[in-house]
Amino acid sequence: MQVLENIRVALRSIKSNMLRTILTLLIIALGIFALVGILAIIDIMINSMNESFSGMGANTFAIERKSTSFKSGGGRRVWKVSDPISYRQATEFKEKFEVAGRTALYFYCKGRGIAKYKDKKTNPNIDIYGVDADYFQVKDLEVIKGRSFSQNEISYGRNTCVIGQDVAKRLVGSQLETVVGKEITVDNRKFVVIGLLEKKGSSMNQEADKVIYIPLLTSKVIYGSQRTNYNIDVQLSTTGIGMDEAISNAIGLFRNIRGLRTVEENDFEIEKSDAVLGMIKESTMSLQFAAIFIGGITLIGAAIGLMNIMLVSVTERTREIGVRKALGATRRNIRLQFLTEAIVICQIGGLVGILFSVLLGLGLTRLMGGVFVMPWKWVIIGMTICTVVGLISGLYPALKASKLDPIESLRFE
Repeated sequence: MQVLENIRVALRSIKSNMLRTILTLLIIALGIFALVGILAIIDIMINSMNESFSGMGANTFAIERKSTSFKSGGGRRVWKVSDPISYRQATEFKEKFEVAGRTALYFYCKGRGIAKYKDKKTNPNIDIYGVDADYFQVKDLEVIKGRSFSQNEISYGRNTCVIGQDVAKRLVGSQLETVVGKEITVDNRKFVVIGLLEKKGSSMNQEADKVIYIPLLTSKVIYGSQRTNYNIDVQLSTTGIGMDEAISNAIGLFRNIRGLRTVEENDFEIEKSDAVLGMIKESTMSLQFAAIFIGGITLIGAAIGLMNIMLVSVTERTREIGVRKALGATRRNIRLQFLTEAIVICQIGGLVGILFSVLLGLGLTRLMGGVFVMPWKWVIIGMTICTVVGLISGLYPALKASKLDPIESLRFE
């Protein structure tokens, strides 16, 4: 009961000094927002990337041409890449890689494509990919209307395409499913839309719905050249061999396909999907440290401001303290009263900061097309920090108030 009474006294004191209390609350809220908000947003971004990579899964790896960097004589960093993976090498690998699972081949045709249908057209920001029949399964892309490419279309290079939802919306409006079967123009070439993909949203600076997929052989004829680099993604079956053994087999096979001698190093790289996510997580560590630093500095300023308010409060309420002591309040009672008041102010400020953080997280999640998960870990940490800040800020004023002489306090005007 004494705690509840102290909280009621604290709330009355806050109400009687509303302006300066609100200013302190806002400083505390800003500190918690900087700390909890940024850390929660980082978690939301990582969750979104986890969802983006979950389709590829931990049982997926990619074969890419090797790229290395070195400093030139002038100190400028120069990138050196190996010869591109040719169409022949990619298709030969897919034919000879005898491991349970799927192998997808694709290449990035261009990034400023335009699609037209009758009098409507898209902005020049459409990504065009050439893919094979296994691409959609390996990348976890679902065709919700129509179908994927048939083996006949892949083998003979028909002018068909599968498109993302943003492209469909630009061409046919809100009735997205009606786009299937329509003949559209992609970079001044006619293509028949055979499939519409599910909505994926954006992640890692990529608009997954502003995309057009065409058969790999068709893309080779239209966009390919001697320097075109083809990408290889391998998705292993869960009942097959392990990841390390599959990668070892893939390296041996691809070395033979690339014609590398025994003494030569690999001129290609193996990259696992979970390794990419791990690197991204490591890169966010600096953001987390920055959030902790900014939030810490702000909270230190809030703690100083709160201590100043509490010292002023002790001075203004000297007579009240004298009356309480005259009625039997002990030093411990007075200390608890002022400590409780400091903690209550910090807790209210913390709740305001957390509310702003949650609202920002909800907005970003909706913008990124992900699922919002309440960052309970950071909420608990934030409220704990608020309690510690309240204790530190209120300790000296509480001690000063508890040591006041009751007789002198009653004489105070």
